[in-house]
Amino acid sequence: MKTATKIFTILLMSIGMAGCDDDFLEVPPQDQLIDESYWKSEENVRTFAYGFYTNNFVGYGSGYAWGNYFSGQSLNDDFAPSNPPVFTQQVPTSGGGWTFAWVRKANIFINRVQEVPMEEEAINHWTGVGRFFRALEYFYLVKRFGDVPYYDRELSEDDTEALYKERDDRTFVMDRMLEDFRFAAENVRESVENNGQEVNRSVILAYMSRVFLFEGTWQKYHADNSSKAAEYLEAAKWAAEQVMNSGKFSLGNYREVFNSLSLSNNPEVILYREYEAGILTHALNSYNNKEPQTGVSKDAVETYLMSDGLPIEVSPLYQGDRGIENVMADRDPRIYETLVPYELRINGVASNYSTTGYATHKFLNESIADDPMGSSNLNPTDAPVIRYGEVLMNYAEAAAELASVGGPAFSQADLDKSVNVLRDRPGVALPHLEIAGGQPAVNGVVYSDPRRDPDVPAMIWEIRRERRTELMMEGFRLEDLERWKKLEYTDMVQQTDINRGAWIKKSDYPESNLESLVLTDGEEGYIIPASAGESQREFTDPRVYLEPIPLDQITLYGDNGAELEQNPGW
Repeated sequence: MKTATKIFTILLMSIGMAGCDDDFLEVPPQDQLIDESYWKSEENVRTFAYGFYTNNFVGYGSGYAWGNYFSGQSLNDDFAPSNPPVFTQQVPTSGGGWTFAWVRKANIFINRVQEVPMEEEAINHWTGVGRFFRALEYFYLVKRFGDVPYYDRELSEDDTEALYKERDDRTFVMDRMLEDFRFAAENVRESVENNGQEVNRSVILAYMSRVFLFEGTWQKYHADNSSKAAEYLEAAKWAAEQVMNSGKFSLGNYREVFNSLSLSNNPEVILYREYEAGILTHALNSYNNKEPQTGVSKDAVETYLMSDGLPIEVSPLYQGDRGIENVMADRDPRIYETLVPYELRINGVASNYSTTGYATHKFLNESIADDPMGSSNLNPTDAPVIRYGEVLMNYAEAAAELASVGGPAFSQADLDKSVNVLRDRPGVALPHLEIAGGQPAVNGVVYSDPRRDPDVPAMIWEIRRERRTELMMEGFRLEDLERWKKLEYTDMVQQTDINRGAWIKKSDYPESNLESLVLTDGEEGYIIPASAGESQREFTDPRVYLEPIPLDQITLYGDNGAELEQNPGW
């Protein structure tokens, strides 16, 4: 049995013991582990900490789920579904993610740790772990709602003044989160009992690079606050560089990060969730195996560079998109690890079709493809939670964006320690990205991508391209578009290539039933997955950059003589 499965079985037990408040503003706390008799040993503290793991480290989920990987977050321009998801249309009556239950648990944890009979080093370590989880929970809340009330202490149910306080400004909350991350980075242990499965300093720093890259770019593109953008981007860059300079991580085979039965010895994985047949399984492997898929868009496929490091529009190697052989010829090798390179899987031809014809196998483990565990919800492949490849991309983007708001100039050295490390990955070996006169270049030759958004500087555009291809289907794309203020990329009417798939000719499949398949030019052309005009997603209202606060919370505030302000436009 996989040794680290014990962590996730223990944490499931600890969640049960710790309770799970739906919303501490409405439900009195039922936590049983907050009894003072519990907090007597470091082992008890560790067990309570495991209770935070499944909420924050989802991995591939469990049962008939796969977390945010693959199409778990398909409201973006990477996927072309036949029934596209849309942005939130109306204010929910309840729920909607407005809950501070996990913030409360983190504050309980931080408070109780101080009284446990442990050495000061242990107290500081576990305090750092608690502050890390508190910061993560606030990150999810700020991303979703913007301004939120900030709590750094456990509240009692009769503390109405605090319970119904006004929302704090998001920069105030982010500053408190930065304090939490800095404390955790200074005090959480470098090495822990279960490295790779348990929070250590590398995990803290990797997440710090993710969180503050998000907020730094949000402050730049949404708030026009260069000062705060610079502060947060510097934090992201610093955190990523600490991981890079540690020498603990390196890159290996790209696809093995996502389809392995064991990630215990993978040099790229900073934190992973381990699965065990018959104990904890998921459904992602099977969705890449024998089931119909939500297909990757034509737009996403055309993002991948050619093997000479140039975009398809300017590379002499590009052979066009008529046939999978031409599409896949001489491309960035990561496309072969992500998409099935040898065939199209078309609705009406293949039972395991893709809505676009382009099929995904990034998460498929072929060794179990024909076994029972390769299908349904029985998949035991391990899930990366956070990996070195992302940290390298976080560094590159943070450094480039920091230069745009008054920080140090973005240099070739920055590229060589980040993007070009990814391009040197075994099995990838793409030409290095270079800077020539501030412009992107390959082998000393400056190039310009005709598809570039004119509002995005050329070098930042190339870094965003690298991020998109490196992190394809890993659940980042929607959040990236949100923080860049680029949700217009998801508009299927204005951006037609995100509602397109492979080019085919129906007459090439005489024995198949393709009557329901809609193509751009009748009997031949690009597959149009969402062919009904009314089903095509449009981006028309910038209010969706923030989610609405549920009505019951606004009412609850009012019933207690306070006011909870709704987000703009809702």
